[in-house]
Amino acid sequence: MVSLTSAGRLAALAAIAFGVIACTDRQSNAAEETRSLTVTGHGDASGVPDRAEVSAGVQTVAETVIEASGENQAVIQKIMDALEDQGIPTEEMQTSNYSISAQYNYQDPQPQRITGYQVSNIVNVNIDDIAKVGDVLAAVTNAGANSIHGIQFGVKDTAALEQQAREAAMSDARARAESLAELAGVQLGEVLTLSTSYSGGPPRPMMARSFEMADAAPVPGISPGQQSVSVQIHATFAIH
Repeated sequence: MVSLTSAGRLAALAAIAFGVIACTDRQSNAAEETRSLTVTGHGDASGVPDRAEVSAGVQTVAETVIEASGENQAVIQKIMDALEDQGIPTEEMQTSNYSISAQYNYQDPQPQRITGYQVSNIVNVNIDDIAKVGDVLAAVTNAGANSIHGIQFGVKDTAALEQQAREAAMSDARARAESLAELAGVQLGEVLTLSTSYSGGPPRPMMARSFEMADAAPVPGISPGQQSVSVQIHATFAIH
């Protein structure tokens, strides 16, 4: 067993303390040497929409719920058949809203009474061929739809647009960082951190109409515009 003298113990403690101080100094110097700058790059990409969603509705009113529902279902079936004639598969048709509401006589001074029932049914239709939107609107109108609640355009696969926007955002971020580094008289180093955020383009205008038409012609003036994707890249670069 080895025993240390008082002088030996003091020397050992001094060595440990020196090692701790040296380690702390190295960490501090490393922290001071890691200088950085953070920038945000912006990138946008746009493409022509290749899909559309149309919402067509039917409202029927009758004295009884059974009558109103029966009439409504008959018109909906005609609309479904018309859509199939346009080449729309049944899996691309979906009921988005179905409601039944009582109708009251509000003008009679006597106590309110139910005068009938209104049944509303809305069907969403996905259209993969933008060129057919006008024909589809005319077809559902001729089949008995008395309201068109909206048209929304979009892109089936946004991956390519997102990639273009990311590339543009990264180029913008690097250009901003290089400009700042030059102004500050430092050299731009490696990327230390990256984060992204996405946003789509502004919502497409919704078209809402209620009408009664016979033998409607294809609807003109349907413009899909463009679908856009915006990306922001937040990048931190080392500087030397």
